[in-house]
Amino acid sequence: MGLCDLHTHSCFSDGVNTPTEIVALADAAGLSAVALTDHNTVSGLGEFLSAAEKTSVKAVAGIEISTDYGDTELHIVGLFIEPKYFSRVEEFVLPMVKRKEESNRLVIERLRSGGYDISFDEIKARTPDGRFNRAHIASELTAKGYTKSVGDAFSTLLAKNSPYYVANKRIPTFEAIEFLKSIGAVAVHAHPFLDLNEEQLRIFLPQAKKHGLDAMECFYSTYDKATTEKALALASEFGIEKSGGSDFHGSRKPDIALGIGRGGLRVDEKIYENLLSIKARQHYE
Repeated sequence: MGLCDLHTHSCFSDGVNTPTEIVALADAAGLSAVALTDHNTVSGLGEFLSAAEKTSVKAVAGIEISTDYGDTELHIVGLFIEPKYFSRVEEFVLPMVKRKEESNRLVIERLRSGGYDISFDEIKARTPDGRFNRAHIASELTAKGYTKSVGDAFSTLLAKNSPYYVANKRIPTFEAIEFLKSIGAVAVHAHPFLDLNEEQLRIFLPQAKKHGLDAMECFYSTYDKATTEKALALASEFGIEKSGGSDFHGSRKPDIALGIGRGGLRVDEKIYENLLSIKARQHYE
């Protein structure tokens, strides 16, 4: 069995590489399967699937939806989305995307009032479909020398306690899971230990499973061995399947490489096969 990567981002959200380049990188790395899971959009999936047809790489059409679980932002990945449902997915996330655009505009207005010379229109024009998020703003602040890095921008000017920050209302977590199940996608809790601790996960996971959650990312670029083992134990305890991926963004996250993360990530192709079997046996609209 080979290796796979079930969590990546292209230039259609906050990644740098095109969907075609991600497929080429996966092929060069010898990955058997790769998923494109851009934030709140499926705009790059057509190109992604077409590019994979020219290789032996199995392409998994996906999305990463930003959701609200109470006051906590959680990300839910949908995998194995069929092309016939792409328009429904875009329709589902559109209200949040519009709210996000308005919050981005307000963030930039506040930054400009604070003396930071960045432009909403210029950032928007550099994205394939005009959508962008705080990572793009962070990159712009860094490119103009206002912050040392994207990470520095997130921990200072764009932090939640910053006067420039603007909150954005996201889709309720369980609503996102139920939607993904309604179109036959496999619903995965992305990087669970980045947002919740073990005690919180013990509350969340059984609730989420009742709404259709299929899997959680037990293998992730920033997890150490202990965190991975803890995730695997929780998945087994609650009868939830395992998933994993690098969260590759290209040069925007230069320490994260496709397929291997920071060097120690290994997501066995069996993970892909297990999730595909969930897709194959479920019934939906």
